[in-house]
Amino acid sequence: MKELVVISGKGGTGKTCLTAAFSSLAENKVLCDADVDASDLHLIADPKVRVCNDFQAGHTAVISKNRCSACGLCRDLCRWGAINEDFEVDGITCDGCGVCVYFCPEKAIDFPLNTCGQWFISDTRFGPMVHARLGIAEENSGKLVSLVRQEAKKIGEENNLDIILTDGPPGIGCPVIATIGGANAVLIVAEPTVSGFHDMERVARLAAHFNVPALICINKFDLNLDLSRRIEILAKEKGLSCIGRIPFDPIFIRAMVQARTITEYAPRSNVVQAVKRIWDQVLLNMGLRQHTLSPLQTAGQTII
Repeated sequence: MKELVVISGKGGTGKTCLTAAFSSLAENKVLCDADVDASDLHLIADPKVRVCNDFQAGHTAVISKNRCSACGLCRDLCRWGAINEDFEVDGITCDGCGVCVYFCPEKAIDFPLNTCGQWFISDTRFGPMVHARLGIAEENSGKLVSLVRQEAKKIGEENNLDIILTDGPPGIGCPVIATIGGANAVLIVAEPTVSGFHDMERVARLAAHFNVPALICINKFDLNLDLSRRIEILAKEKGLSCIGRIPFDPIFIRAMVQARTITEYAPRSNVVQAVKRIWDQVLLNMGLRQHTLSPLQTAGQTII
Protein backbone atom coordinates (compact mmCIF):
# COMPACT_ATOMS: atom_id res chain seq x y z
CA MET A 1 0.00 0.00 0.00
CA LYS A 2 1.24 3.48 -0.88
CA GLU A 3 0.33 6.98 0.21
CA LEU A 4 -0.04 10.07 -1.94
CA VAL A 5 -0.22 13.39 -0.10
CA VAL A 6 -1.64 16.37 -1.99
CA ILE A 7 -0.18 19.61 -0.62
CA SER A 8 0.44 23.21 -1.58
CA GLY A 9 2.70 25.97 -0.43
CA LYS A 10 -0.32 28.19 0.28
CA GLY A 11 -4.06 27.91 0.70
CA GLY A 12 -6.51 28.28 -2.16
CA THR A 13 -4.55 26.54 -4.90
CA GLY A 14 -7.21 23.84 -5.40
CA LYS A 15 -5.59 20.86 -3.67
CA THR A 16 -8.80 19.69 -1.97
CA CYS A 17 -10.77 19.87 -5.22
CA LEU A 18 -8.03 17.86 -6.90
CA THR A 19 -7.91 15.30 -4.07
CA ALA A 20 -11.68 14.91 -4.31
CA ALA A 21 -11.42 14.40 -8.07
CA PHE A 22 -8.73 11.76 -7.54
CA SER A 23 -10.96 10.02 -5.01
CA SER A 24 -13.58 9.40 -7.69
CA LEU A 25 -10.93 8.10 -10.11
CA ALA A 26 -8.87 5.91 -7.79
CA GLU A 27 -9.61 2.28 -7.03
CA ASN A 28 -9.07 0.40 -3.75
CA LYS A 29 -8.28 3.48 -1.69
CA VAL A 30 -8.89 5.08 1.67
CA LEU A 31 -9.31 8.84 1.99
CA CYS A 32 -7.53 10.84 4.66
CA ASP A 33 -8.13 14.52 5.39
CA ALA A 34 -5.02 15.68 7.22
CA ASP A 35 -5.86 19.39 7.02
CA VAL A 36 -7.25 19.20 10.55
CA ASP A 37 -7.06 22.94 11.27
CA ALA A 38 -9.46 23.72 8.40
CA SER A 39 -10.75 20.42 7.02
CA ASP A 40 -13.11 20.68 4.06
CA LEU A 41 -12.84 17.44 2.08
CA HIS A 42 -16.02 16.34 3.88
CA LEU A 43 -17.96 19.08 2.10
CA ILE A 44 -17.59 17.13 -1.15
CA ALA A 45 -17.23 13.57 0.16
CA ASP A 46 -20.37 13.80 2.36
CA PRO A 47 -19.11 11.26 4.93
CA LYS A 48 -21.44 9.17 7.08
CA VAL A 49 -19.69 8.90 10.45
CA ARG A 50 -19.26 5.36 11.81
CA VAL A 51 -16.77 6.04 14.60
CA CYS A 52 -16.27 9.26 16.56
CA ASN A 53 -13.49 9.72 19.13
CA ASP A 54 -12.27 12.64 21.20
CA PHE A 55 -8.75 13.87 20.55
CA GLN A 56 -6.88 14.73 23.72
CA ALA A 57 -3.52 16.46 23.87
CA GLY A 58 -1.81 19.10 25.97
CA HIS A 59 -2.73 20.25 29.48
CA THR A 60 -4.23 23.30 31.20
CA ALA A 61 -3.63 24.17 34.85
CA VAL A 62 -6.62 24.28 37.21
CA ILE A 63 -6.20 25.67 40.75
CA SER A 64 -8.18 24.03 43.55
CA LYS A 65 -9.40 26.78 45.89
CA ASN A 66 -9.81 24.25 48.71
CA ARG A 67 -6.10 23.40 48.68
CA CYS A 68 -4.65 26.75 47.61
CA SER A 69 -2.97 28.86 50.35
CA ALA A 70 -2.75 31.95 48.09
CA CYS A 71 1.02 32.14 48.56
CA GLY A 72 1.39 33.70 45.10
CA LEU A 73 4.31 31.57 43.95
CA CYS A 74 2.41 30.32 40.89
CA ARG A 75 1.67 33.90 39.80
CA ASP A 76 5.34 34.84 40.19
CA LEU A 77 6.50 31.88 38.13
CA CYS A 78 3.95 32.06 35.33
CA ARG A 79 5.63 33.76 32.37
CA TRP A 80 2.33 33.97 30.51
CA GLY A 81 0.39 35.95 33.13
CA ALA A 82 -2.30 33.30 33.02
CA ILE A 83 -3.15 33.40 36.76
CA ASN A 84 -5.17 36.34 38.05
CA GLU A 85 -5.31 37.87 41.55
CA ASP A 86 -8.13 35.50 42.52
CA PHE A 87 -5.89 32.55 41.59
CA GLU A 88 -7.95 31.52 38.63
CA VAL A 89 -6.25 30.27 35.47
CA ASP A 90 -7.13 31.76 32.09
CA GLY A 91 -7.42 28.65 29.92
CA ILE A 92 -6.64 30.56 26.73
CA THR A 93 -3.52 32.28 28.09
CA CYS A 94 -2.18 29.17 29.86
CA ASP A 95 0.53 27.56 27.74
CA GLY A 96 0.37 24.21 29.53
CA CYS A 97 4.05 24.30 30.54
CA GLY A 98 3.35 22.83 34.01
CA VAL A 99 5.75 25.06 35.98
CA CYS A 100 3.05 26.13 38.43
CA VAL A 101 2.00 22.51 38.94
CA TYR A 102 5.57 21.39 39.67
CA PHE A 103 6.47 24.16 42.13
CA CYS A 104 3.16 24.58 44.01
CA PRO A 105 4.02 23.88 47.70
CA GLU A 106 0.43 22.87 48.49
CA LYS A 107 0.03 20.62 45.42
CA ALA A 108 -3.14 22.59 44.80
CA ILE A 109 -2.92 22.73 41.01
CA ASP A 110 -4.36 19.99 38.84
CA PHE A 111 -3.16 19.45 35.28
CA PRO A 112 -5.89 17.65 33.32
CA LEU A 113 -5.52 16.57 29.70
CA ASN A 114 -7.29 18.82 27.19
CA THR A 115 -9.93 17.61 24.78
CA CYS A 116 -8.87 19.51 21.64
CA GLY A 117 -11.18 18.10 19.00
CA GLN A 118 -12.56 14.93 17.47
CA TRP A 119 -11.53 12.43 14.82
CA PHE A 120 -13.80 10.25 12.72
CA ILE A 121 -13.94 7.11 10.62
CA SER A 122 -16.63 7.48 7.99
CA ASP A 123 -18.11 5.89 4.90
CA THR A 124 -18.35 7.89 1.67
CA ARG A 125 -19.48 7.12 -1.86
CA PHE A 126 -15.77 6.84 -2.70
CA GLY A 127 -14.87 4.45 0.14
CA PRO A 128 -13.69 4.77 3.74
CA MET A 129 -12.47 8.13 5.01
CA VAL A 130 -10.59 9.22 8.12
CA HIS A 131 -10.91 12.88 9.08
CA ALA A 132 -10.88 15.17 12.08
CA ARG A 133 -12.01 18.49 13.49
CA LEU A 134 -9.68 20.48 15.71
CA GLY A 135 -11.33 22.87 18.18
CA ILE A 136 -11.16 26.62 17.74
CA ALA A 137 -7.73 28.02 18.71
CA GLU A 138 -6.59 24.56 19.83
CA GLU A 139 -3.02 23.38 19.40
CA ASN A 140 -1.31 20.02 18.78
CA SER A 141 -2.58 19.77 15.20
CA GLY A 142 0.58 17.84 14.27
CA LYS A 143 -0.34 15.08 16.73
CA LEU A 144 -3.87 14.92 15.35
CA VAL A 145 -2.51 14.70 11.80
CA SER A 146 -0.32 11.75 12.82
CA LEU A 147 -3.28 10.04 14.47
CA VAL A 148 -5.51 10.47 11.41
CA ARG A 149 -2.81 9.09 9.10
CA GLN A 150 -2.21 6.11 11.39
CA GLU A 151 -5.90 5.23 11.40
CA ALA A 152 -6.09 5.54 7.61
CA LYS A 153 -3.11 3.20 7.32
CA LYS A 154 -4.79 0.66 9.60
CA ILE A 155 -7.92 0.67 7.44
CA GLY A 156 -5.85 0.28 4.30
CA GLU A 157 -3.90 -2.65 5.69
CA GLU A 158 -6.97 -4.40 7.13
CA ASN A 159 -8.83 -4.13 3.81
CA ASN A 160 -5.84 -4.80 1.55
CA LEU A 161 -6.22 -1.44 -0.21
CA ASP A 162 -3.74 -0.05 -2.73
CA ILE A 163 -3.45 3.62 -1.85
CA ILE A 164 -4.08 6.24 0.81
CA LEU A 165 -5.21 9.54 -0.69
CA THR A 166 -4.31 12.26 1.79
CA ASP A 167 -5.46 15.85 1.54
CA GLY A 168 -2.69 17.73 3.31
CA PRO A 169 -2.60 21.17 4.92
CA PRO A 170 -1.05 24.20 3.20
CA GLY A 171 2.23 25.83 4.15
CA ILE A 172 5.41 24.33 5.63
CA GLY A 173 4.62 24.18 9.35
CA CYS A 174 4.24 21.36 11.86
CA PRO A 175 1.00 19.93 10.39
CA VAL A 176 2.63 19.68 6.94
CA ILE A 177 5.72 17.99 8.36
CA ALA A 178 3.48 15.51 10.20
CA THR A 179 1.59 14.88 6.95
CA ILE A 180 4.41 14.18 4.52
CA GLY A 181 6.75 12.16 6.73
CA GLY A 182 6.87 8.58 5.45
CA ALA A 183 4.66 9.25 2.42
CA ASN A 184 5.54 7.60 -0.88
CA ALA A 185 5.00 10.80 -2.85
CA VAL A 186 3.63 14.31 -2.55
CA LEU A 187 1.81 16.17 -5.28
CA ILE A 188 2.37 19.91 -4.98
CA VAL A 189 -0.51 21.90 -6.45
CA ALA A 190 0.95 25.20 -7.61
CA GLU A 191 -0.74 28.29 -8.98
CA PRO A 192 0.84 30.88 -11.30
CA THR A 193 0.98 33.81 -8.88
CA VAL A 194 3.97 35.46 -7.22
CA SER A 195 3.03 34.08 -3.79
CA GLY A 196 2.13 30.72 -5.34
CA PHE A 197 5.55 30.45 -6.98
CA HIS A 198 7.39 31.43 -3.80
CA ASP A 199 5.43 29.10 -1.52
CA MET A 200 5.66 26.19 -3.96
CA GLU A 201 9.45 26.53 -3.85
CA ARG A 202 9.42 26.43 -0.05
CA VAL A 203 7.25 23.31 0.21
CA ALA A 204 9.36 21.61 -2.47
CA ARG A 205 12.44 22.24 -0.30
CA LEU A 206 10.57 20.78 2.67
CA ALA A 207 9.73 17.59 0.76
CA ALA A 208 13.36 17.30 -0.35
CA HIS A 209 14.55 17.71 3.24
CA PHE A 210 12.46 14.70 4.29
CA ASN A 211 13.41 12.71 1.18
CA VAL A 212 9.82 12.48 -0.06
CA PRO A 213 9.53 12.35 -3.88
CA ALA A 214 7.65 15.39 -5.13
CA LEU A 215 5.50 15.87 -8.21
CA ILE A 216 4.13 19.21 -9.35
CA CYS A 217 1.01 20.22 -11.24
CA ILE A 218 -0.08 23.74 -12.10
CA ASN A 219 -3.69 24.71 -11.48
CA LYS A 220 -5.23 27.64 -13.39
CA PHE A 221 -2.06 27.70 -15.48
CA ASP A 222 -3.54 29.91 -18.21
CA LEU A 223 -4.10 32.86 -15.86
CA ASN A 224 -0.39 33.71 -16.07
CA LEU A 225 1.58 31.80 -18.68
CA ASP A 226 4.87 33.49 -17.80
CA LEU A 227 4.70 32.37 -14.18
CA SER A 228 3.56 28.90 -15.26
CA ARG A 229 6.72 28.64 -17.36
CA ARG A 230 8.81 29.82 -14.39
CA ILE A 231 7.28 27.05 -12.26
CA GLU A 232 8.16 24.49 -14.94
CA ILE A 233 11.72 25.81 -15.19
CA LEU A 234 12.15 25.73 -11.41
CA ALA A 235 10.82 22.17 -11.30
CA LYS A 236 13.31 21.10 -13.96
CA GLU A 237 16.19 22.79 -12.15
CA LYS A 238 15.34 20.94 -8.94
CA GLY A 239 14.83 17.62 -10.68
CA LEU A 240 11.09 17.53 -10.00
CA SER A 241 8.46 16.13 -12.36
CA CYS A 242 5.90 18.69 -13.52
CA ILE A 243 3.19 16.24 -14.55
CA GLY A 244 0.43 18.44 -15.89
CA ARG A 245 -1.52 21.65 -16.23
CA ILE A 246 -5.14 22.38 -15.36
CA PRO A 247 -6.82 25.33 -17.08
CA PHE A 248 -8.91 27.86 -15.20
CA ASP A 249 -12.60 26.98 -15.41
CA PRO A 250 -15.52 28.24 -13.23
CA ILE A 251 -17.00 24.76 -13.58
CA PHE A 252 -14.93 23.84 -10.51
CA ILE A 253 -16.98 26.30 -8.45
CA ARG A 254 -20.27 25.01 -9.83
CA ALA A 255 -19.25 21.45 -8.94
CA MET A 256 -18.40 22.46 -5.37
CA VAL A 257 -21.72 24.25 -4.95
CA GLN A 258 -23.40 20.96 -5.84
CA ALA A 259 -21.09 19.08 -3.43
CA ARG A 260 -19.74 17.00 -6.31
CA THR A 261 -16.28 16.32 -7.63
CA ILE A 262 -15.42 17.85 -10.98
CA THR A 263 -15.23 14.34 -12.43
CA GLU A 264 -18.81 13.66 -11.33
CA TYR A 265 -20.20 17.05 -12.33
CA ALA A 266 -18.66 17.43 -15.79
CA PRO A 267 -17.08 14.10 -16.79
CA ARG A 268 -16.58 15.09 -20.45
CA SER A 269 -15.08 18.53 -19.84
CA ASN A 270 -11.55 19.52 -20.85
CA VAL A 271 -10.73 20.15 -17.20
CA VAL A 272 -11.61 16.59 -16.25
CA GLN A 273 -9.46 15.23 -19.07
CA ALA A 274 -6.54 17.28 -17.71
CA VAL A 275 -7.17 15.92 -14.21
CA LYS A 276 -7.30 12.35 -15.53
CA ARG A 277 -3.99 12.79 -17.31
CA ILE A 278 -2.42 14.07 -14.10
CA TRP A 279 -3.84 11.12 -12.16
CA ASP A 280 -2.43 8.67 -14.68
CA GLN A 281 0.97 10.32 -14.32
CA VAL A 282 0.71 10.07 -10.52
CA LEU A 283 0.01 6.35 -10.80
CA LEU A 284 2.86 5.91 -13.25
CA ASN A 285 5.32 7.67 -10.96
CA MET A 286 4.13 5.68 -7.93
CA GLY A 287 4.29 2.34 -9.73
CA LEU A 288 0.55 1.66 -9.50
CA ARG A 289 -1.60 0.17 -12.26
CA GLN A 290 -4.89 2.03 -12.45
CA HIS A 291 -5.66 3.88 -15.66
CA THR A 292 -8.38 6.41 -16.39
CA LEU A 293 -7.56 7.11 -20.04
CA SER A 294 -7.24 4.73 -22.93
CA PRO A 295 -3.72 4.29 -24.41
CA LEU A 296 -4.86 6.23 -27.49
CA GLN A 297 -6.04 9.19 -25.38
CA THR A 298 -2.85 9.21 -23.35
CA ALA A 299 -0.63 9.03 -26.43
CA GLY A 300 -2.40 12.01 -27.95
CA GLN A 301 -1.53 14.33 -25.04
CA THR A 302 1.67 16.11 -24.21
CA ILE A 303 2.69 15.98 -20.60
CA ILE A 304 4.98 18.74 -19.41
